[in-house]
Amino acid sequence: MHLDYLTQLQTTRRMLLGKTATGIGGMALAALLNPAKILAAQSDGRAHNQGVIDPLHVRPQAKRVIFLTQAGGMSHLETMDYKPKLAEMDGQPMPESYTTGQPIAQLQGAELTCFAPQREFHRHGESGQMLSDVLPNIAKVADELCIVNSLHTNQINHDPAHTFMNTGTQISGRPSMGSWVTYGLGCEANDLPGFVVMTSTGGAQNQPIAARQWHSGFLPSRFQGVEFRSKGDPVLYVTDPAGVGRARQRDVVDAVGQLNRLHDKKVLDPEIETRIAQYELAFKMQTSVPELIDFSNETQDTLDLYGTQGADGSYAANCLLARRLAERGVRFIQLYHRGWDHHGAIREGAAKTGKLVDQGTAALIQDLKRRGMLHETLIVFGGEFGRTPMSQDTASAMPPGRDHHMRGFSMFLCGGGIKPGVRYGATDELGYRATENVFHVHDLHATMLHCLGIDHLRLTHRYQGRDFRLTDVHGNVVQDILA
Repeated sequence: MHLDYLTQLQTTRRMLLGKTATGIGGMALAALLNPAKILAAQSDGRAHNQGVIDPLHVRPQAKRVIFLTQAGGMSHLETMDYKPKLAEMDGQPMPESYTTGQPIAQLQGAELTCFAPQREFHRHGESGQMLSDVLPNIAKVADELCIVNSLHTNQINHDPAHTFMNTGTQISGRPSMGSWVTYGLGCEANDLPGFVVMTSTGGAQNQPIAARQWHSGFLPSRFQGVEFRSKGDPVLYVTDPAGVGRARQRDVVDAVGQLNRLHDKKVLDPEIETRIAQYELAFKMQTSVPELIDFSNETQDTLDLYGTQGADGSYAANCLLARRLAERGVRFIQLYHRGWDHHGAIREGAAKTGKLVDQGTAALIQDLKRRGMLHETLIVFGGEFGRTPMSQDTASAMPPGRDHHMRGFSMFLCGGGIKPGVRYGATDELGYRATENVFHVHDLHATMLHCLGIDHLRLTHRYQGRDFRLTDVHGNVVQDILA
């Protein structure tokens, strides 16, 4: 009888809160719960399409982001940061004034020796951008690029550095940047996710990538990234099972939705509304995804531009799919190419990996521009950190490579809101430390959000008694690179 009494008591409390939503109980509940979270979970349409920022904080320059992640630590010294002084000092001891007290990954206790850039650099375009022969196609669009040579991050090993680049902290479990963007802005598409991730491999050790890098953390789960596979069905179970038609699928989705709503009336859990919305989205994707990956309407000229026929698992195919996702209103698209970890044989390795990503990247920029979409699409191209100016000899007989490096590295931005044909910041003459206009990862996030119309200081979410944001308590919008 005691257990029955407790059950009745719990039910009574639940009913009290549920039935007094417009009275004292509702006021107390609204004070306790996050109003932004309640707002975002109102209806199926709003849950998927609409963000919590309305109106936007500043005039937006971009509608979407395509983040081309060169996973493994792309060497700035073989791609975008020309260092003739390092070439002069090839084979000489690395000056201790650079390295004393600095974090070093796998070179702890080793003799530190200067290692000349292993690729040739040339000027390109009217802007005279210095790029290496690793990126010949990207060099053709040099006048569209803002090359940042002064990146700085807080982590020196791959997984925490990816976590920091994606979430603004090395603490696992925080929301990714794509989740923050879709939480703030929502999605223009109603039949595709707002945040899509794709991966490819090749060129060096295939750097592991965990799904938590695109997780929503403590934000509602509908804002986490959805991974599209590069071969076969992009999304598992997107096709109807044998013998099951669309009408039968519709009946199942409706029945599950009704059951979830009944349960929600009892437990008042906002995540149930998310679950209902995601079932609806999954049903819509059974139509939208097959059309998305049908490249039959692409011209041969476009396929040749990217260097792919599509759906072959390559980075180039993912770039073409990224453009198609952008056309359909997907807000944040992130590509990972997991092939830049060159601890050895970096001369040949950088060229091999570069060949796999160079054409697709350049094609994406050119394709968006000719379709009138580049000015509204922010493209970011770069890795989680750079590589050391010092050589790293491996235990095998392969030629030397470079170790992980966090104090100075490069990436480029182009498109929506970014000044084209410019170079920002610099490292010292050996490419070790960012010395001019240091551009921290937090600054990258703040500037990215600004281009989308978001003040990074005002995009917050209250969790465990604290207002969190992507840039934590740091970050500045870098006005000098804005168009």
